[in-house]
Amino acid sequence: MNLRPFTGTFTALVTPFSEGKVDYASLKKLVAHQLKGGVDGLVPVGTTGESPTLDYEEHLEVIRAVIADTRGRVPVIAGTGSNSTHEAIHLTKLAHEAGADAMLLVAPYYNKPSQEGLFRHFSALAEATDKPIILYSIPGRCGVEIAVSTVERLRAKYGHVRWIKEAGGSVDRVDQLKQAMGSDITVLSGDDALTLPFMSVGAEGVISVASNLYAREIAKMVRLALADDYAKAQKIHRRLYPVFKSLFIEPNPVPVKVALVRAGIIASAEVRSPLCDMTAANERILVETLTALER
Repeated sequence: MNLRPFTGTFTALVTPFSEGKVDYASLKKLVAHQLKGGVDGLVPVGTTGESPTLDYEEHLEVIRAVIADTRGRVPVIAGTGSNSTHEAIHLTKLAHEAGADAMLLVAPYYNKPSQEGLFRHFSALAEATDKPIILYSIPGRCGVEIAVSTVERLRAKYGHVRWIKEAGGSVDRVDQLKQAMGSDITVLSGDDALTLPFMSVGAEGVISVASNLYAREIAKMVRLALADDYAKAQKIHRRLYPVFKSLFIEPNPVPVKVALVRAGIIASAEVRSPLCDMTAANERILVETLTALER
């Protein structure tokens, strides 16, 4: 199949809730905000979308809703990863059938497989779909990193495994990936605060949490960096940097949901247990940061 480049700004969408159920009206409004802001793609039901606490039906319905609301204007990258290979295959096949353009597959969490186990896990998923697969390495949450050598093995064997969301917090890691595979691997930042540093050494975009709120600004910053205009991109980065940090003052997506309600983009900051509401002290810090940016 014809593979899209998948570079630029992709928003890791929150999943809005109301009284325990998915709030599809708010989701539709959030998607519209993203499209108006000029992002390059949308990522429903990643970990920012609280995928671990959505059941199968909800998981697929959110993907279908985002596809329907997007109407082909930008690609939809479905989060279909799991720490169970069987479950990840099932979700990947269902998302493929639903019309997702690509799959975001996080490394298995908690069970800490070996690199051979990771290779076999992602190989099974690559054989379950011919659509683009974006690997997702976030060792701080998963307890295991997808080694550069494992990415190389997967890239060599599967032509549609040529992207990675890198959230290990290391510029050197981006260098290692690009040194090993060059243009054969597209690296997307998984950390808003590190998007610009990552792009300076070869990353080609971001899967962003902050763009839920600041879609236009993040998209502009990334476009400037892709055009090698780092002076202008850095001005946007510096302006948004305090927000990048405040949005992670508590576990994601708790703060960004509070910010989205404040902006009138979603109706409720509700999250699912075991996540919980922000503390009053941290919410004050977040609101102060957002208010300062608006001045």
